[in-house]
Amino acid sequence: MKTLRVGVVGIGHLGNYHLQKYKLLPGVEVVGVADTLLERSRKAAVLYGCKAFTDHRDLIGGVDAVSIAVPTRFHHAVAKDFLAAGVHVLLEKPMTVTLEEADDLIDTAGKKGVILQIGFVERFNPAVTALGKVIEKPMFIESHRLHPFIERGTDVDVVLDLMIHDLDIILHFVKSPVKNVEAVGVSVLSDKVDISNVRMVFENGCVANITASRITLKNLQKIRFFGLEGYHSVDFEKRELVSLSKTQGSDGKVRIGYNDVEVIPCDPLEEEIRAFIRSVETGSIPVVSGQEGRKSLELAVNILRLMKTGGELIS
Repeated sequence: MKTLRVGVVGIGHLGNYHLQKYKLLPGVEVVGVADTLLERSRKAAVLYGCKAFTDHRDLIGGVDAVSIAVPTRFHHAVAKDFLAAGVHVLLEKPMTVTLEEADDLIDTAGKKGVILQIGFVERFNPAVTALGKVIEKPMFIESHRLHPFIERGTDVDVVLDLMIHDLDIILHFVKSPVKNVEAVGVSVLSDKVDISNVRMVFENGCVANITASRITLKNLQKIRFFGLEGYHSVDFEKRELVSLSKTQGSDGKVRIGYNDVEVIPCDPLEEEIRAFIRSVETGSIPVVSGQEGRKSLELAVNILRLMKTGGELIS
């Protein structure tokens, strides 16, 4: 089998993790890294035995696929260069800043016949994978994604930085159009929205209450699903699933009991990158395609618009 040549653009926090995972995969060769800061690029090149560049376009012609982990405002321009050149792209979330940019990337990938996967790593969390085996029709959802404040990620609002993970998970499992949305957000430590609460109602009757904050002292990354079949709670950080369902005993009484659901340990980012490479090699649709990345982006953009206007989105 031909060795797949890969590169990573943006050698910050996430870019370094991508490099680590690519080096673990058989049949994959990291041939180059690119970062506008030459020192970062050179350091990574020495560590991973590849070439260093400051211009991402210098990778074109030498790579079959790339991970892009640059600041969000550069996602469209950088990804467009690679897609237009026929290079497969794993693009970190959020996909782009605007829907027009997202549509352009999807269109370019389609015309060039290349893979565009969006980096929603929580889709590969083993607890989320296990949840997919037992969840049926959620009717109420409550999620909290709370983080201490760090400068990284503050180039976008908390909705695009953190909440968008939960928007993606919720849309994936509810599988119903959004009927209306109410949203509030506050800027505290940056010039962007740092804490936000959103209430969504879906056409099938499901209600979701979502909170995201980057001004708390401790991490909390949990989502709870309630449905007629039972209750499921995912702890993203601990990669744990608690699943309960109602049963009827021989005495006719209804009880709540634990579901025996196996959570198979794994590294979510490694699984995400394995899935990307698999799509590149087989031509299969990515687990999180550009179209799915656009859905969560559209919802996030609408939420941010509501926060600025103080209105309510009704479909």
